[in-house]
Amino acid sequence: MILRPDDRGQVVLVAAAVVAVALLAMTAAFAQFGYDADRRAAAEGDVASLSAVDRSLTVSFRAATLDATAGDHTVAWRDRRAVGTRIRASMLADIDRLERSHAERGRSLSATFAAAEATRWAQTRCPSGRGRTFGACRAIDGVVVQERAGRTTPVAAVVRVRIVSPTESSTAVFVVRAVS
Repeated sequence: MILRPDDRGQVVLVAAAVVAVALLAMTAAFAQFGYDADRRAAAEGDVASLSAVDRSLTVSFRAATLDATAGDHTVAWRDRRAVGTRIRASMLADIDRLERSHAERGRSLSATFAAAEATRWAQTRCPSGRGRTFGACRAIDGVVVQERAGRTTPVAAVVRVRIVSPTESSTAVFVVRAVS
């Protein structure tokens, strides 16, 4: 069969259609049949323990509380913002270490102080009741403090944590308390 010059365009069009069908078939096969080691690795992936994150944040908050209020750091109620600032600074260093340790395991962990949730917690869950003569609770950028005998007492910190990895995605809000 001899092709005329005006038939060449049709041949090119048919050849392009054949290539497109072949690429479509290869794409479908690739999507259905993955490399088995990839699937096995994803299934065996290390999943972050939210309870371990909660424990780390609690230990960090309690240590920061001791540092911020011990000895000559006992702070009058009117200077409560300084206590909140010291606690945040100390906890941020620990949070940075926690984020790095999770990055080494192939997951992203980000933790931020949740100011709005801390304010809500201070308004609704502030320690009070019979036999307690405590003052008001105030939230300072995610750290809740309470007036007790004219002094600033750290009560809780509220931290929002987001974890993302190939096998998980979760968000949690932790209220870590100075006393259980």
